Amino acid sequence: MNTDLSNYRGELHRASRLMEAMKTVKYALILDDVWDKFTLHSIGIPKPTMENGCKIVITSRSIDVCNYLRCQVVKVPPLPELESLNLFLDMVGQDVLRIPNLEQILKLMVAECAGLPLAIVVIAGSMRGVQDIFEWRNALRELRQCVVDTEKDSEDEIFKQEAYDEACVKMHDVVRDMALCIKSTGPSRFMVKARMRLTEIPDEDEWNEDLDKVSLMKNEISYIPQNMSPKCLMLSTLTLKGNNRLREISECFFTNMPRLKFLDLSNTGIEVLPNSICNLEYLTTLILCGCESLKHMPSLSKLKALKKLDLDGAGLCEAPEGIEMLENLQYLDLSCPKLRVLPEGKISKLFRLQYLRKHKIFSTDIRAEEVARLKMLEWFEVRFVWLKDFSSFVSKLNLFGRLSHYSLEVGDLGGDKKGHFWEFKNNGLPKKVILIGCQIRAKDELVLPDDLQELRIEYCNVAGDISIFQKDFTQLRTCALEICQGIGFVVSSSSSSSTSSTVMNNLEVLTLNSLFSLRDVVKVEKTRASLAPTLSLHIFSNLKQLTVCNCSKLKKLFPCELLQGQGLQNLELIEVNNCKGMEEIIGWEEEEEGNQTTTPILITLPKLRILKLQSLSELKRICPERGVMVCESLNSININVCLKIKRIPLCLGRKNAQPSLPAVKYISIFNSKKWWESLEWENPDDKNVILPFLQCSSCDTWLSSGSKNLNGFPESSIEYQSVISPYMLVQAASLTISNLFLQLNNIYSQGKQKKLGLTLASI
Repeated sequence: MNTDLSNYRGELHRASRLMEAMKTVKYALILDDVWDKFTLHSIGIPKPTMENGCKIVITSRSIDVCNYLRCQVVKVPPLPELESLNLFLDMVGQDVLRIPNLEQILKLMVAECAGLPLAIVVIAGSMRGVQDIFEWRNALRELRQCVVDTEKDSEDEIFKQEAYDEACVKMHDVVRDMALCIKSTGPSRFMVKARMRLTEIPDEDEWNEDLDKVSLMKNEISYIPQNMSPKCLMLSTLTLKGNNRLREISECFFTNMPRLKFLDLSNTGIEVLPNSICNLEYLTTLILCGCESLKHMPSLSKLKALKKLDLDGAGLCEAPEGIEMLENLQYLDLSCPKLRVLPEGKISKLFRLQYLRKHKIFSTDIRAEEVARLKMLEWFEVRFVWLKDFSSFVSKLNLFGRLSHYSLEVGDLGGDKKGHFWEFKNNGLPKKVILIGCQIRAKDELVLPDDLQELRIEYCNVAGDISIFQKDFTQLRTCALEICQGIGFVVSSSSSSSTSSTVMNNLEVLTLNSLFSLRDVVKVEKTRASLAPTLSLHIFSNLKQLTVCNCSKLKKLFPCELLQGQGLQNLELIEVNNCKGMEEIIGWEEEEEGNQTTTPILITLPKLRILKLQSLSELKRICPERGVMVCESLNSININVCLKIKRIPLCLGRKNAQPSLPAVKYISIFNSKKWWESLEWENPDDKNVILPFLQCSSCDTWLSSGSKNLNGFPESSIEYQSVISPYMLVQAASLTISNLFLQLNNIYSQGKQKKLGLTLASI
């Protein structure tokens, strides 16, 4: 039809344009999976007639929709049992029939699909290639559980029955409808009206006495009328979550729901919970997360069966009365932004508690002694306001070893920093600590758990030459230090400290970004007597990724002696970017002392795959003058704007007595042509071997001091133009964002940043 509707705003304009276009053509239009009633005219479709020869086919699971549109209704019945089985076998493969004892499970699984072709295709496709009879049994169990639990959630959501994971996964609406259809024919009854834009709660006559589960989630219900009390003596599940306009619930609404077990009122606007909740003796789950307007809850002391209480984001200023009486409580989230203090002794009485989370911890809040009494605690998440409270808590608490998960946060997580925090919190390893905006003034001021696996420190100020790592963190896997003042080194090689030998032994990922005082990654003792024994220890022996950015005082990345032990032997990635003072990647102390010999220094990094060196204006060498790097796994080399490097110290392998690069797939150079031609090589033939893998771009026009041209932009446009979009520069120069950063940084160093009218952060 060659009709573009994107420029037309509003449904009426688009419908009018579509009507004009479709009047001129003969069409056959298929509208699939129609749920709501509508008129053809309202969406711009001309009425099909015998005269215009047009046809419309509508598929819907609602007979009301078909009747409203005056369609000729053709009912598509479910597939018979035999056809269902044949379709399943066609999709999963006939060879599954060879699996012993599978036939009965196969038939039961097909029966669960209720003759719906899409359900059969989806489930059979997921089982293709599965040969283990136990996996088939587990799949059947999960399918049945899916049918049982589907009613709790809306069209695209299903609750994951895993420890404390509240995440949701996509579920095809046909599969969900199948589950609802199957359940509605059994002894249990559902009322599911999720996402139907209801503004009022269904009338009492719709609440049948035999209802088992009700879902009214994500509607626009604003209140539940006073004196409304549906008689649902068998109701076990009720979810009203996502009705954010819901402000008021009838005081007696829950009176005739004595067997209610699951109640979800999350993300509603309720201000007060009705007193009738107090008598729900069978209630096991109460979810009130996101109820920002909630100010008061009645006493919970009678809810003896309650196992889960979620108040994350609720507006409560005080802890719920009677919370200490919930003897069966296993899951407690008290992350209420306004809840500052918990009365002493309440938490310690919840001896069955397995999950505990609290938003802000002050010095008078949750006490370590109380938490230590929770012998069944497995999952612990808290955020401290002050570093001293955090360190005191960690030093007194001795249960970290038995926790399967903990996330401890300290400091200001607001503003722009919050996004980094959530990315950190929801990914990575289960035992983590994050510090943001803290002042560390003494070496004993920061106390960390012994079994820490992941550490992030951002926007902190470390006074003096203090090491972050004061003890042996044998389980630490990931460490990120970013945008901090005062951190002079990461780890010390001091022979007087036994911890330095193993403190980073199992570390796999190390990120150092914008550490303005950093002078050493590994701090080396000045005396030669202490140098040899300390550096032969296994520092960084399991390190896989090292990223260093914007550390202007760092001159040397590693001492060469570190590789003489087991250090760096698992290193896979080295990335160094915009470190203006960097002179060496791998340094050698003897050369600085003038004690040079002619013996070659063999530097072996057997697992190194990626080497990235960018915007290192003072970098003179990658390794010592006598050093030769053996990197058998290296497949990507990226060197950008490192004009002082005179030598590429790679030791190429040999194939048929000729140099070769068995693993290399990509080499990128963004330096001047003159620089490339002046490079020194270990073997004259090495340069020719590298050429087939090389992608080289010249930066002469960017970096020459007297240049009047910036890849097509005259220098006057740099000095006097008020704003130049970074994206214009990328498009004009065909550069990557990383290269654009380097060039803008160069402009900044020449004092032209202000004239450009932009900041590096805008990239």
